[in-house]
Amino acid sequence: MKGKERLNALEVALNNEKREREFYLKNAKRSKNPLGKAMFKQIADEELEHYERLKQLHEKWEKEESWPETVPLKVKDTIVKDILKDTVKKVEKMPPGDVDDLDALETAIDFEAEGAIYYAQLRDKVTDPREKQFFNLLADMEHEHFVSLKDTQELLTDPAAWYQKTEHTSLDGG
Repeated sequence: MKGKERLNALEVALNNEKREREFYLKNAKRSKNPLGKAMFKQIADEELEHYERLKQLHEKWEKEESWPETVPLKVKDTIVKDILKDTVKKVEKMPPGDVDDLDALETAIDFEAEGAIYYAQLRDKVTDPREKQFFNLLADMEHEHFVSLKDTQELLTDPAAWYQKTEHTSLDGG
């Protein structure tokens, strides 16, 4: 990937992270479901960190026209899957998701799937090992968001199936 192409890719990523964060914050504020509220808030915080790292990278790349030595390539590990477990433990009976929550989850699932694919494509286009590692980390985190949102969607639409799957209960009758 050449310099201008890389800058354009980073600009697309920046715009996506910003747009997604705004979406998650709006839905965290709107949702009345404790799980939806917590999940959207956490992902919004993680998207902000992605945005900040990408912004630093973009600014340095624009000046130096090479992979910067001084941009921290780490982002905090996602804790979004822990949000699901913690919220389920705290809430006696999980209310079902309303139509707005389920629509927001569907949109978020699409965002995260597209993000994971986009970062994986960037990873596959670059040759610098540090760059590959950075984009792979972002792809993995977007995938983790995707999986957690799918889990949340299942819990809100079919709690019995979700609990059976996560509790590993058996229906052997014996």
